Amino acid sequence: MIASILIIGCSLVMFLYWFRYTCLLILHSEPAKGYAARVAAANRLSFITIQTALKKQEGLALDPLHRSLENDYRIVKYLLEHASGLGVQSVEQKVMFLDYRIMQLWYRLSRNVSESHARGALEEMSSILAYFANAMGERAAAVSEA
Repeated sequence: MIASILIIGCSLVMFLYWFRYTCLLILHSEPAKGYAARVAAANRLSFITIQTALKKQEGLALDPLHRSLENDYRIVKYLLEHASGLGVQSVEQKVMFLDYRIMQLWYRLSRNVSESHARGALEEMSSILAYFANAMGERAAAVSEA
């Protein structure tokens, strides 16, 4: 009984470590052509501005930034799901959607306890949105070339 609980606990810890490592690896890989800025401008998304503000300014009110990122997320998710020619989501994208939701939960849990952790969650959420914007731009470019 104790061995089973220990094995399940260790497996869960290793899975969580793998998941976080995978998400960070995806986010830190270089985007092919940097479509994020173009997609953000075309759809009036603010995640790039928020990313810059979080890196440069201290003492920002984080809740308005969070609401803005949530709005961007709804737009990006709608575009990914409904844009013609963009195809089915990859496993990588599903992992990133899950990571966004986890960071959203982490922000809600940490915003009253630690500003630095809340800022980190918002930074990762904006990076995930940039990842999706790059993916949309790459797919749209591939479809238009075909």
